[in-house]
Amino acid sequence: MSSTLNIRLAAPKDHARIWEILEPVLSAGETYALPSDWSKDEALDYWCNDDRHTFVAECDGVILGTYYLKTNAMGGLSHIANCGYVTGYKAQGRGVASQMCEHSLLKACELGYKAMQYNCVVATNSGAIRLWQRWGFDIVGTLPKAFAHPTQGMVDAHVMFKSLV
Repeated sequence: MSSTLNIRLAAPKDHARIWEILEPVLSAGETYALPSDWSKDEALDYWCNDDRHTFVAECDGVILGTYYLKTNAMGGLSHIANCGYVTGYKAQGRGVASQMCEHSLLKACELGYKAMQYNCVVATNSGAIRLWQRWGFDIVGTLPKAFAHPTQGMVDAHVMFKSLV
């Protein structure tokens, strides 16, 4: 990237661009265990919900990606964070996802989380798996044929985990 990537909390004014990034990924149905036919309002209600911190990654004022950070589960698991990341198609391959991952790990530590877990990393999403492994995540479990991929049928999904302490 020629300019610095700025990652900041998302604001309501960012919702239109967040939707532009989310919509093609959700409608493809290849990487997220979310409805592929969600409306803009449904997707934004989920992605920008009050139970999470939602961020945007921008360069020269253009939002290139977004991620959320939230508590993975309640009670005795509430010290584990969970994130979801999406990079706009035109920005892929520019290091945006890697910088969002780094940012999320720092934010999770600031917020007092002791670990981060990704509950469903679709096995066909090899780029994401390689990236998360570069950031120290391990595949701690595989759910056989758990994800209904729209073109490849039933494929495995991984649970990935990283301690933050």
